[in-house]
This record gives sequence, structure tokens and C-alpha cells, in this order.
Amino acid sequence: MKRNRIATLGALAVSAGLLGGLLGVTTAVATPAAHADTAVDVFLDALQSRGLLDIEPARAVAIGQSICPRLVEPGQAAANVAADVAEALGRPLGPATMFTGIAISVFCPGAVAALADGRSPIPLEWLGI
Repeated sequence: MKRNRIATLGALAVSAGLLGGLLGVTTAVATPAAHADTAVDVFLDALQSRGLLDIEPARAVAIGQSICPRLVEPGQAAANVAADVAEALGRPLGPATMFTGIAISVFCPGAVAALADGRSPIPLEWLGI
């Protein structure tokens, strides 16, 4: 039981980090730079403005675009996605969680809409939500 509680708290902490990343990026996405014509440009600009500068752009985009489909996989948790992003980027969980939040805000408009409606953008059935 204690192990489940710790896992749940860890997942909630990662989810809170993702939410913070989403909320912090929403402004950047809503008012992108004049040269940001595509979601890819908006994504790369948001990464740069958040200090995630030394990730090769094509690799960053590939990893970022892989996040949305993973969020809807049955049993997938935000903590798993962020941990996989951390591994793929070779970064600690903090920057990887920020990266994940930025990717969700740019590439997963349905997730942002769910947040605006007060719903979870990530399946949380395992928490009973």
C-alpha cells in the first residue's frame, strides 16, 4: 500500500510539473514570434525561450511529436512519458518534464482544451479520476 501511495505521489508531482509547463507555454504559443509559421517553429521557439537550447532541433521535434500518441495509450502515465523523454534527451527529469509540457501545449491541442475544460489531458484511470 505504501509503495502505491509513493508511486501515486510521484505521478502527481510529474503531472503538476507538466501542468506548470503547459500553463507557462500557453502564453508563448498564443503569441508566437512573427517568424513562427508552424507548430514546429513555435515548439522550437518555446524550447529556446525556456533555456533548452542545446537539443538538436530535428531530434527535439521528433521526440516532441512522439509524446501526444503516447499520452492516449491505455495505462500510460505522465510520469512514464516524462521519464522516457528524460532518457531520450539525456536530461534530468526537471528539464524533461518542461520539454514534455511544451510539446503537449504545442502538438496536443486536445490536451490543452481538456485542461481549459477542467479535465485531465492525460488518462488517469489508474488514480480513479
